[in-house]
Amino acid sequence: MKIRKTQVAITLGVMCFVLVFGIRIQLKTTESLVTTAGTYRENGLRDEVLRWKEQYDRAYEQLENAEEQLEKERQVSISSDDSSVEKQQELKRINTYLGLTDVQGEGIIITLRDNTNSILGIADDIVHDGDLRTIVNELKNNGVEAISINGQRIVPSTAITCAGTVIQVNNEIVGSPFVIKAIGDQNMFNNITRPGGFVYSLIEDYGLNVKVDRSDEIKIDKYNGVLTDKYIQTVK
Repeated sequence: MKIRKTQVAITLGVMCFVLVFGIRIQLKTTESLVTTAGTYRENGLRDEVLRWKEQYDRAYEQLENAEEQLEKERQVSISSDDSSVEKQQELKRINTYLGLTDVQGEGIIITLRDNTNSILGIADDIVHDGDLRTIVNELKNNGVEAISINGQRIVPSTAITCAGTVIQVNNEIVGSPFVIKAIGDQNMFNNITRPGGFVYSLIEDYGLNVKVDRSDEIKIDKYNGVLTDKYIQTVK
């Protein structure tokens, strides 16, 4: 009986040893496979990153070459064609007179306010769109080179209109006080404020608050709208 128990114990011991040995081998095999898979994955990602970096470097180099070539061609165009500089200057002058650039210079500033002292509240006590148009025309007749009303640049297509009690310049609402800036010879001050003139009449006949000042430095912003040429055509 003792022999049988001893044999059973030996058998169990051998089986346990074999089982433990098998588990250790399996663990090592699994660890090796995981390590190998991780290595493959890392190598694949590294290769992908390198490929993308190589494509980026090529694209960046092409971009630099294109910019360098463009700059060379621009310099050659300017240096080889003196007329291009004159054309650029002429284009700048045209844009200035069309109102497409910010400008500054001497001139006068006219400020108009409604007659707030009147108790009647009649139409003659307020500034009308027609008043603004008349003043703008007088300024043009005096040779001004740039005009704005409350920041709105006056250009060939500018409309000064009234809808009810609202005045619009370039389709933008403007209100009292109306500040008209005009760049030009300051001597026009005397023509604008002369007795019997339109500004004089606004003050004396209608009681509007009108102030005219000379200024050595007036800044007028460019026209922010779009100039259209739907119907006009150049003569060939």
